[in-house]
Amino acid sequence: MLNRSTQGYPQGKKPASLNREGPADNGESAIKIEENGIQFYRNLHMSKNIPVDPLVEDYFRKAKNWKEELSALRTVLLDTPLTEEWKWRAPCYTFQGGNVVILHQFKENCALGFFKGALLKDDKDILIKPGENTQAGRMIRFTNLQEIKKLSPILKTYVKDAIEVEKNGIKAESKGNKELLLPGELQTEMDGNPVLKASFQALTPGRQRAYAMHFTAAKQPSTRVSRIQKCIPRILAGKGLNDCICGLSQKMPQCDGSHKSLE
Repeated sequence: MLNRSTQGYPQGKKPASLNREGPADNGESAIKIEENGIQFYRNLHMSKNIPVDPLVEDYFRKAKNWKEELSALRTVLLDTPLTEEWKWRAPCYTFQGGNVVILHQFKENCALGFFKGALLKDDKDILIKPGENTQAGRMIRFTNLQEIKKLSPILKTYVKDAIEVEKNGIKAESKGNKELLLPGELQTEMDGNPVLKASFQALTPGRQRAYAMHFTAAKQPSTRVSRIQKCIPRILAGKGLNDCICGLSQKMPQCDGSHKSLE
């Protein structure tokens, strides 16, 4: 039976300072426990001679959904040769500079995303295609800690295979210049706004596809319209969905979360 109190720590070993029985007597105790948990991961990074990105720490500390599940997945990944980095506003795990896996948190689940999952041997049939336009990416979704515990050895095997794919420089076969399908709501918006249409068409194919996938991922028309309206300033500025618009990013042109310092 899984001990939820130790889940998320290597081999189920929670730091001694976190083995506290009963509720915290005040807010200061709760904060102290949280700080000790963060220090535990810092020590784990230090043992691998890996710097800890404060943005990654903020991600796990401030996670509103699936906090324990994400921490458990983090522990699995830190027990591999992968390096933890901050990319695309999420913890990303790389091998010799190449992107291998990334963590996602959604409303209904959290997920482990493999950048070249289509190239992996999926013996357990657990990899899914995020969207119909996705080519190489695949993900594994989770809704509870028990799933992660049960699949932990398998996840490490999949990560090991993904590292081999990256190490050998294997590329996902492109399907070529498939016609980009735009949602009707975006087409309507562009028909009534020639400047927006020209700006969108001036974007690189990759940026256009990212926007199209972001918009079409919404199931409700009202949600698609809302997403389009929020992205119009970005499109008019010639920026991609994940590009920096504040000018503070240290990983230009990508956003690295530096805009949070302005909040």
